[in-house]
Amino acid sequence: MRYQEKALAFPCGGESLVGVATLPERPGARGVLVVVGGPQYRAGSHRQFTLLARALAEQGIPAMRFDVRGMGDSSGEARGFEDQKADIRAAIDAFTACVPEMREVVLWGLCDGASSAAMYAGGDARVAGLVLLNPWVRTEESLARATVKHYYRERVFSPELWKKIFAGRFALRPALASLLGQLRALRPAPRTPGRDGAGCGRTLPERMHDGLARFPGQVLLVLSGADLTAREFADLSGASPQWRQLLAAPRFTRHELAPADHTFSRRAWRDQVAAWTADWLRAW
Repeated sequence: MRYQEKALAFPCGGESLVGVATLPERPGARGVLVVVGGPQYRAGSHRQFTLLARALAEQGIPAMRFDVRGMGDSSGEARGFEDQKADIRAAIDAFTACVPEMREVVLWGLCDGASSAAMYAGGDARVAGLVLLNPWVRTEESLARATVKHYYRERVFSPELWKKIFAGRFALRPALASLLGQLRALRPAPRTPGRDGAGCGRTLPERMHDGLARFPGQVLLVLSGADLTAREFADLSGASPQWRQLLAAPRFTRHELAPADHTFSRRAWRDQVAAWTADWLRAW
């Protein structure tokens, strides 16, 4: 299906945000809003967000990507991913105004963009679904646990490591110091309020769980196999009875892309994610 791309400028908290809507000639009733995470702008790593929006529009699904305050071409001061609710709401306002045929919105996010979307979705009835890629649930403890479990296990079986050891080129003391530091970090840290005061002592994984539990819509979860952030989420959700119960609900669909890295840097991986997204959007 043919599509066009339309540049948008819309207000948020006294600042001006910039977005691009990718509009099929016959837009469907369900659209996708990409929530950008980290220090990125609307194109995404390896242009993934641009290519995703165009792939969806070719199938009749309107899509929009935008720069939050302080990023890309949007004005204002940059904020953390837990302080982007006003930006997401303003983008949904602009998206729905731009596509009158659209009746509901699916938020699509990678890494802390996924976390931001998950914590926003339950407070806006216009949001019907979430696509979460490698959600960010990092704590010092979870990073240490994933590093010890995945990184060090791979290193022990790495031929390159043993070649270095036998050649006398392996720095044993710094390596042991690093491992001991990771083991010490496995101890749970004291709880502190979130940066915006909304955390009330709850950890990021707990706030993420609360957000997803409050959200009644459909959720597509995509995890990369070669990504420590994804492994942290998988370990967390697998070890916690509350997370296992939440993700076992029929409204959650899960895909794992074993060879993919954090940002889906290869075309085949990006195409697979786009295909999973489009198929899932048509399935409910």
